[in-house]
Amino acid sequence: MNTQKTILAVDDEPHMLRLLEISLKQAGYKPVLARDGKEALQVVINQTVDCVVSDLHMPNMTGLDLLKNIRIDNEVLPFIMVTAQGEIKTAVEAMKSGASDYILRPFDLETLEIAIAKSLSVQRLTIENAYLKNTNNIVSNTIDRGLIGQSAPMLALKQLINQVGPEKATVLISGETGTGKELIAKAIHQVSPRKDGLFVPVNCAAIPSEILESELFGHEKGAFTGAVKERIGKFELADGGTLFLDEITEMPIHLQAKLLRALQEGVIERLGSNKLISLDIRVLAATNQDPLNAVKSGKLREDLYYRLNVFQLNAPPLRERATDIALLANYFLASHATQVSDEAMQKLQAYQWPGNVRELENVLERATILSGKQIILTQHLPADISGSPAVNNLKMVLDNQFSIPKVTEQIERKLIVEAIESCHGNKAKAAKLLEISERSLWNKLETYKLK
Repeated sequence: MNTQKTILAVDDEPHMLRLLEISLKQAGYKPVLARDGKEALQVVINQTVDCVVSDLHMPNMTGLDLLKNIRIDNEVLPFIMVTAQGEIKTAVEAMKSGASDYILRPFDLETLEIAIAKSLSVQRLTIENAYLKNTNNIVSNTIDRGLIGQSAPMLALKQLINQVGPEKATVLISGETGTGKELIAKAIHQVSPRKDGLFVPVNCAAIPSEILESELFGHEKGAFTGAVKERIGKFELADGGTLFLDEITEMPIHLQAKLLRALQEGVIERLGSNKLISLDIRVLAATNQDPLNAVKSGKLREDLYYRLNVFQLNAPPLRERATDIALLANYFLASHATQVSDEAMQKLQAYQWPGNVRELENVLERATILSGKQIILTQHLPADISGSPAVNNLKMVLDNQFSIPKVTEQIERKLIVEAIESCHGNKAKAAKLLEISERSLWNKLETYKLK
């Protein structure tokens, strides 16, 4: 039984419309009725429906015309055409125009239920496939790269993930930037009964606050300027799966109140709609701040904190699991067939890693380029890791009272030359190494008259 899905039944014959209404109620759906195509189109425009069951032959607007009009703005709304025995050819035409299915009169309740369930399932798969295609949101069947490690903190974390994963509890993940909080959330999803559903991540800090509400809860057509068609939000997308809210403390306070209601009641409303949509999702959240300090500073609602913090996990910083650095380095470098010298590895393990695993990956990528994909030596590492005297040399230059523009130019010229030489003349790689665009590099080469 599905008490949450609204089905629009369309038929110009009162007794047939009544039969559809009774059948839909018996099947556990909420029926909405329309007596012809034009009336049905207004229903679809003005409110949210989950599926349309329409007769083919009706005055004013046929079922086929209704289907074509709906498909202008909505490509995935399930549409089931009801036809007579001799209208198979027209039913095939309806399928080519975007109908999900068709059923023949007379039909029984089981036939109607099967058609609706199948159409809703196909719609779900279509939406999920489009999401996966657009986001490349592929979750590995194994614990992902950020959870590589055999240190005591990582073994304890993995044990907690395996314990909380199968449960329904919300989880609040805290940890410094770059510690792999999203990867922890993916691992929780992967060991849960929801692993066959979508894992939908939302970075609350990366989405402008004025559109975050629509991104999360969706909107109806015409809900605001620019809302030219209805949009399914991340909450609905994650139905049956897991919604991961990263940087939760960056969510505006008024949205935190709406999120709290969604968590407590299991329902949401799209923008521009007063229809309650019940969902079956598990919410995981993360922050790089101390959650209690965020509550005290007013960035996180206290009631939301306690609702999210049913189970808390802390992502250990890389400096507290230095024994994992060699494992991580080997993983990151495996595709390049590159190794790290013993001396360089000692430097990596001694560094404090304020940027954690993400910083380690970036450092190794840079070192791979500098080494020519050979063995990474100490000189291929940044100065603050290798202990290079480059910073002291710069201080000596400045102490000698050279002008800042001249010093800046000298350093920039030297870096450009060394980067290009390290990349064997490959300008694209050199630009990436210098963290500038290739066009900027060419401009600087011309400015400094470097060949």
